[in-house]
Amino acid sequence: AIVEGATEFLPISSTGHLVLMSHVLGIGQDTFVQLFQVAVQLGAVAAVLHKWGPRLLKDMGLLMRVVVAFLPMAIAGFLLYPLIKGFLGNPMIVVWALGIGGLIMIVLEQFINEPATDGDVKEEITYKRALLVGLAQVLALIPGVSRSATTVCAGLAMGMSRRSIVEFSFLLAVPTLGAATALDIMSNVGLITSHTLGLLMVGCVIAYIVARVVMDWLISFVQTHDFTWFGAYRIVVAIVAWLFIA
Repeated sequence: AIVEGATEFLPISSTGHLVLMSHVLGIGQDTFVQLFQVAVQLGAVAAVLHKWGPRLLKDMGLLMRVVVAFLPMAIAGFLLYPLIKGFLGNPMIVVWALGIGGLIMIVLEQFINEPATDGDVKEEITYKRALLVGLAQVLALIPGVSRSATTVCAGLAMGMSRRSIVEFSFLLAVPTLGAATALDIMSNVGLITSHTLGLLMVGCVIAYIVARVVMDWLISFVQTHDFTWFGAYRIVVAIVAWLFIA
């Protein structure tokens, strides 16, 4: 849960880190472990709603942009759900996705033209940009790619400011993670007992607390830093994980 809260909104892949952490700790990838890895994301969703919920309820234009961006993932996730569950626990897929994704982030940072000043997220994220960000997010169905990384890179490539695309990535997490969790729970409702429900609740609370802190830190970080450090981190983790697994 700590790993989920710390990595969900950073462009380093929370799912990838959860898979690798489970491998390091010797936790088998059974059905409930995979359910936990998805359901604990509700803690991160709660962190976003705590910070952004009031604005979303008042700003229908921003809410509709989030809905437009979510549609590609909703369609792809529904159609590809069985396939995704089949390779969710494969650590080597995560290793390659982390490494290649990190390299792409470093290269992208050398070519983007960021606005001189930060604008309002609603002004910067037009409906067209929202749809393109949503299409990019579909790549995050591959474990290790990172939902945050795909959305952030897409926004930067289209000329958005770092703060605006990071904030929009936060907002897009609400329907994306919420739908993924709902689908997984409905598909595995038989695994929900008084014991497992307690585990899920503890995980969600811890993920919420950690994610809330990380969200505020990331917004502050992007004011003065780019994402090269995250790209380098991904490559280092990929190399270390590959050596450990090998």
